Amino acid sequence: MTSLKEEVEEKKKLIATLRNKPWRMKRRLKLLKECQAFVEEFEGALGKGKGRKLYAYKVMMAKKMIKFNRDFDNFKTACIPWERKIKEVESHFGSSVASYFIFLRWMYGLNLVLFAFMFGLVVLPEVMMGLPYGSIPRKTVPRAEQDRAMDISVLLDFGGYCKYSILFYGFYNDERTIGVLQFRLPLSYLLVGLGIFGYSLMVVIRTMARNSDEGGDGGDDGQFTFAFKMFTSWDYLIGNPETADNKYASITTSFKESIVDEQENQKDENIHLRRFLRVLANFLILCSLGGSGFLIYFVVKRSQEFANLDQDELSWFEKNEVEFVMSLLGLVCPPLFETIAELEEYHPRIALKWQLGRIFALFLGNLYTFLFALFDEVNAKLEKEKSIRNATIWGLNEYYSNYSSYHNTTDIPPPDIHPADVIRGPCWETAVGIEFVKLTVSDIQVTYMTILIGDFLRAMIVRFLNYCWCWDLEAGFPSYGEFDISGNVLGLIFNQGMIWMGAFYAPGLVGLNVLRLLTSMYYQCWAVMSCNVPHERVFKASKSNNFYMGLLLLVLFLSLLPVVYTIMTLPPSFDCGPFSGREQMYNVVMETIENDLPAFIGNIFTYATNPGLILPAVLLMVLAIYYLNATSKNYQNANLELKKKMQMARDEEKNRRNNKENTNQVMQDLEDLLPNRSLLPPAAEEEKPPPVLEKGSKSPKVAKRPGAAANGKGVNIQKDVSLAAPNPKAAVTHPPGPRGPSGNARGPPPGPARGRGRGTPPSRR
Repeated sequence: MTSLKEEVEEKKKLIATLRNKPWRMKRRLKLLKECQAFVEEFEGALGKGKGRKLYAYKVMMAKKMIKFNRDFDNFKTACIPWERKIKEVESHFGSSVASYFIFLRWMYGLNLVLFAFMFGLVVLPEVMMGLPYGSIPRKTVPRAEQDRAMDISVLLDFGGYCKYSILFYGFYNDERTIGVLQFRLPLSYLLVGLGIFGYSLMVVIRTMARNSDEGGDGGDDGQFTFAFKMFTSWDYLIGNPETADNKYASITTSFKESIVDEQENQKDENIHLRRFLRVLANFLILCSLGGSGFLIYFVVKRSQEFANLDQDELSWFEKNEVEFVMSLLGLVCPPLFETIAELEEYHPRIALKWQLGRIFALFLGNLYTFLFALFDEVNAKLEKEKSIRNATIWGLNEYYSNYSSYHNTTDIPPPDIHPADVIRGPCWETAVGIEFVKLTVSDIQVTYMTILIGDFLRAMIVRFLNYCWCWDLEAGFPSYGEFDISGNVLGLIFNQGMIWMGAFYAPGLVGLNVLRLLTSMYYQCWAVMSCNVPHERVFKASKSNNFYMGLLLLVLFLSLLPVVYTIMTLPPSFDCGPFSGREQMYNVVMETIENDLPAFIGNIFTYATNPGLILPAVLLMVLAIYYLNATSKNYQNANLELKKKMQMARDEEKNRRNNKENTNQVMQDLEDLLPNRSLLPPAAEEEKPPPVLEKGSKSPKVAKRPGAAANGKGVNIQKDVSLAAPNPKAAVTHPPGPRGPSGNARGPPPGPARGRGRGTPPSRR
């Protein structure tokens, strides 16, 4: 049993290490089958008596569990959406292009969760338990707009029935509880609107922390990069031809990425000229950013003037001038920035970060310029709402007084007015939501049309007109397009910022963005694989690069500011939305605490909102962040020092091994000269005179002590062998000659290549 157990363990060990054996595949498969059959037959026989069946059962269950875990891991990998598409893109275009699609997939997952929150806690309760369409004025199209409420032009501008639907803020009722479940819709609306930001912040920070654990900046930290790629890149378990093609393309792209990194490391540059060109490039880009901000502010002010005119007299361009100009700036400025950035000659990875930062500044400046101009319009609508509210209150008071005096009663019924005929305010929250939805839709249209015209049509022209054109269209103008990484990434981030800001005013905007991301994945994957070519300078995108997430985190913070300003400062509309009839939107929280919760919770909330407690808490958080940042830097420095020590230890080990191999090689050469003799010096012997050769006698075949000096001492291996020149491995046909005039006068004098008993071996006869 002991020998059987040992043999089974040996077979198991062979199965585990069979992949690393330098054998042919046929021999590996044969041994694998034999070992598996032996283990399967005798492994259950290791137990004794009753334990034999139990052991066999445990072995069987362990094997089944291993197989289940392997199948479950394969199932989890298969469930990752678009994994094969992204791997195919990465194999042909490099990790930099694939990083965009990975980021797009991550954004799709985030928006799915946000849509679940908004739809499950706001939209669905209102649809199932709220009042139906036409029951109250806020859910009814006004009489003056009903004739054109279903026109295509009106619906495309999100007016008519779209304006008074669940897509926008104004549709939701202000009753504190609705339905048989007594669902608190206004409280849920406020908490979901803020919870979207809280959940997004948690997910972004968690993703950044997970990425920072991977380390590295996208380059190769180790040595012998090309040797490792050459001898270890191929996977010999690939059996699918399509997978093999993708792997071949991936290895080729990986070599291109490493070549670019090596070229950038060896580049020499004129530092003074480079600084001047970079300052000039930044100056030009700042001028472009300032001009775009001024243009947007001017256009928004014009749109406010157009809003006071008759809409039938305005053209399509005048109605959609703001969206058109913002989309045009987002389309023109990124290529302009990329052209200016060629003056700087950064590494492609660093150039991508600068390009992302500049386009981010462009989009953010345009967005906040749009918001400032939009809030000027909001203030004007608030003044209009105040006048309409005062007139409505005055009219109701007149109605009540006239009815009371005429009928001489205090039981006054409400005015019998159809909801479509009620005079209502402009509902500025819905107007802001419409602007965000229009911006999102125009961004989708511009992105898709750019791909269709700028990439697909361009590729069709190059593909089919190249044979009959005056020059080579593929090598010259227009050629095939390259995938714009920076523009597409910033488009995603900018669009997500609009979703975060606009979701509070338009709950249906999150669902619209989910559809947009879903179609973008298929549409852009198709466009990349069929219309684009890899970049001329393929570079590695860092797998732990948090630059995208850092920009997204900044956009999240800047998107939170307008929403918090709206909730804490601006009064809600008096006749639309879940917060109508309240002075501030956050008053719904105080109402819930006073009416639905015990008194001590209200006291706790009052103490928690005391500025005397908030300021020390904020100061403590700042100190904690500072401490954690300092600790993180110390850990980074310690890791760098440890890496240096490991590198030094590896270099020392390599040098020691190389020296040992050189010494062993010299010793082997000496052993080859005398294969039957030992290199170790023998014991002390009496000096023997050299043999006297008679005339016509043959010379002895082997010298007694090769390399020995005339005084009879042996060769000092530690000192002499390491200093000797390498000796070619040639057959020995002559005994070594005398060592000098003191040894034997008949020998030839030592030549320039001789020393310490190692002369140049004679040529073969």
